[in-house]
Amino acid sequence: MKILSIQSAVAYGHVGNSAAVFPLQRIGVEVLPVYTVNFSNHTGYGAWRGPLIAPDDVREVIAGIEDRGVFGDIDVVLSGYQGGEGIGDVILDTVARVKAANPSAVYACDPVMGNAKSGCFVAPAIPILLRERVVPAADIITPNQFELGFLTGTEPTDLASTLASADAARALGPRTVLVTSVERPDRPEGTIEMLAVTDAGAWIVQTPHIPMKANGSGDVTAALFTAHYTRSGDAADALARTVSSVFDLLQNTYDSGARELRLVESQESYAHPRMQFAVTQVR
Repeated sequence: MKILSIQSAVAYGHVGNSAAVFPLQRIGVEVLPVYTVNFSNHTGYGAWRGPLIAPDDVREVIAGIEDRGVFGDIDVVLSGYQGGEGIGDVILDTVARVKAANPSAVYACDPVMGNAKSGCFVAPAIPILLRERVVPAADIITPNQFELGFLTGTEPTDLASTLASADAARALGPRTVLVTSVERPDRPEGTIEMLAVTDAGAWIVQTPHIPMKANGSGDVTAALFTAHYTRSGDAADALARTVSSVFDLLQNTYDSGARELRLVESQESYAHPRMQFAVTQVR
């Protein structure tokens, strides 16, 4: 499998491609990383150095890949945080070109906008871009519960409303929706859930909630689920593998007391997930 991943990169820590590439490689995926920024560290520190890469420069890198004649071999285009509208245009153009070369290729979009605690943290134009142009072009999207509501104009809370919101998102275009952090009011205390909804059904998995902010964990989640699901076509299995891997990554990070993900140290959890959580079909 080959994944063209268009995301940010940092030298220190693990977000964007600096979070997604290694876990994908560890499960045997060939990754073609294209960077949209090249920062010293993620912006959560409040200070960083390095360039935001101009959309035309990103386009040139992708054109160079296309010149090598490999677009027909790409199975997935993956994108995450989009810093500006220009990058969105580049991504959409790339998706169209890859699908022209390989009609079976899929586009997986992590529609990064914010979360329930901090609200929207992207430029005001980005949510509109995502809702009106990017998400309709995607085959797979991986929003958190807050982003799902923003995309669909709904308020997902319990399981029924979250399923309805996922269906509203699927009506926009993507056939597969992974809701990466479901926090319904009737869940057992100290737990969190992840929900996958496809044409074939819907599945949920519950894990203990690890009380930490983990920049980059969503990037790992989107990458692993996309790869597993594209490879097998089995959403329940992809969900189980992804949740198992990401939980152990987060637990290892929490136990270490580190601020940055213990991405390399947790590599066995990607290659050989423990499959320790039950997946329940809810539709």
